[in-house]
Amino acid sequence: MNIKSLLAKPFANVIYRQIQKERHTALADQQNILNQLVKTGKSTIFGKEHKFDQVQSPSEFQEAVPMRDYEAFKIYIEQIKKGTENVLWKGKPIYFAKTSGTTSGVKYIPITKDSISNHINGARNALLTYMATTGQTQFVNGRMIFLSGSPVLERVAGIPTGRLSGIVNHHIPAYLRSNQLPSYETNCIEEWEEKLDKIVEETILKDMTLVGGIPPWMQMYFDRIVEKSGKSVKEVFPNLQVLVQGGVNFEPYKSKLFDTIGKSIDTIELFPASEGFFAFQDTREAQGLLLNTNSGIYFEFVPLANIHDANPVRLNLSQVELGAQYALIINSNAGLWGYNIGDTVKFVSIDPYRIIVTGRVKHFISAFGEHVIGEEVEAAMLEVAAEMNASVVEFTVAPYIAQGEGKSYHEWLIEFERAPLDMDVFKSKLDERMCAKNVYYQDLISGNILSPLVLTALPKNAFIQYMKSEGKLGGQNKVPRLSNDRKIADALRAQSGKS
Repeated sequence: MNIKSLLAKPFANVIYRQIQKERHTALADQQNILNQLVKTGKSTIFGKEHKFDQVQSPSEFQEAVPMRDYEAFKIYIEQIKKGTENVLWKGKPIYFAKTSGTTSGVKYIPITKDSISNHINGARNALLTYMATTGQTQFVNGRMIFLSGSPVLERVAGIPTGRLSGIVNHHIPAYLRSNQLPSYETNCIEEWEEKLDKIVEETILKDMTLVGGIPPWMQMYFDRIVEKSGKSVKEVFPNLQVLVQGGVNFEPYKSKLFDTIGKSIDTIELFPASEGFFAFQDTREAQGLLLNTNSGIYFEFVPLANIHDANPVRLNLSQVELGAQYALIINSNAGLWGYNIGDTVKFVSIDPYRIIVTGRVKHFISAFGEHVIGEEVEAAMLEVAAEMNASVVEFTVAPYIAQGEGKSYHEWLIEFERAPLDMDVFKSKLDERMCAKNVYYQDLISGNILSPLVLTALPKNAFIQYMKSEGKLGGQNKVPRLSNDRKIADALRAQSGKS
């Protein structure tokens, strides 16, 4: 047995025991974190403005700190960018995680000396938990790749700034770095397709045991491996043991990924973001991701039905209910306060606290009052595709609002790997499933307000070409499943010659 895998076992067991213990102290840990955050935050500009010195309880904290998105938070970020210290947290951030926003343009998310461990240890603990629960440690002896953004950092107000995945790359422990691919030079390539070709070149003859990244970009990598070698992935990488994935729901991609690999392999799901590392898969036996309740983040939850209220009530961990949809709000030692990250979650367990990510607050369709969410369209697609032996590469859904004659409808734009034999039946079943999952949509259909959904089949690589045209090919970027307007749908139709 290689020394790395030999040493990994006891370390994994130690960390796993610690995580097991924290499963039972989650509520106390959350209260302690809030107390520490407020104590440190008192001396900051934000804390003084929001009278942290008067905060004694979760309810008083909520009264003092309104919920904000990045647009409302931006004024504090601009102060930091001008060189001001002690704005949101003590001192200055050690990094800005740079991410693209929809209405905000580029977003600069602070990472502090206190918060960096949340990102690093979260991913580490996910891997160690996998080792401890499965006994599988051999993969640490092989080569590993995380498909990520460039580690090249610029400076904004003297603060190193770049993609989160690039920042994290600088903190990979030495015992793993020797196994890491691609090379630093290749990882610095900004253009995704050029970078992908170099990654394939550097890895195709190596003993790859772990591949990590967002599922659609892992799929592109595996497709290039097959194209280059003329073999299945399992033939090229016979010791490939585990995929580490996050960022999107894995299920719609799972079948095609495993088909390309040539076998099913273990997967580890993460819930990372520029704002923090929130949850990870801690078991192969139960649904959901274990909430990271003792890592510098105090979580709050807004019932999704109330998210657009002027001042919605924010629930703490002790108040959540199974099965309810919540917008995730964080307060952290990165200096984020009452921050709406834009993701929606649902608890599938409260002992311990496990969640699934159900969509994005801004990614929905409610053009007609139906409020269709990502979880619903993804589940409907999975069910119908499995029933009709179809395979889907990618899809998105948008409303069509009729002008004059005709009725409005939802348009599903789908790129098939393997199209169903009967497209009309597929479409009909998809509409039936949506009616079963969303009563408001059903009412609109039965009330003759909406026509049944329209299905538009797109050519091969349609979504890749769209992302390329938007400058968002590769890295952490993904196509929204839902839009409440026609921007993405019309662009896809135009490039596919369907306008």
